[in-house]
Amino acid sequence: GVQLVDSGGGLVQPGESLRLSCVASGFTFSDYAVSWVRQPPGKELEWVSAINADGRTTYYADSVKGRFTISRDNAKNTLLLQLNSLKLEDTAMYYCARLSFGNCYSGSSCYKIEHITYWGQGTQVTVSS
Repeated sequence: GVQLVDSGGGLVQPGESLRLSCVASGFTFSDYAVSWVRQPPGKELEWVSAINADGRTTYYADSVKGRFTISRDNAKNTLLLQLNSLKLEDTAMYYCARLSFGNCYSGSSCYKIEHITYWGQGTQVTVSS
């Protein structure tokens, strides 16, 4: 069946960087929008970033815009998230997630928890001084 395997998390200091990966299988990766969602300790799920099947249309939460970069490599069925200039408040479990659509051009309204059809197992990012 469908699998999304997240990796790349770790413990870093403020200002440092990480790169998260998500390897997908069991479906045609290039047909679907994919995303990163996170859950800080004691808080609700928060959309981080998303990329359409078109590979061009991206979305970023205001809290990460300019610091994080989402990309995809359809040939490798892989979703990536580059996290730069990490802050203490970026500490969270980060999940790769597949959306129910391929392309959506309505901005933030595209990205709701109920639009997620599959989840990765999550990878922990801890930013600590």
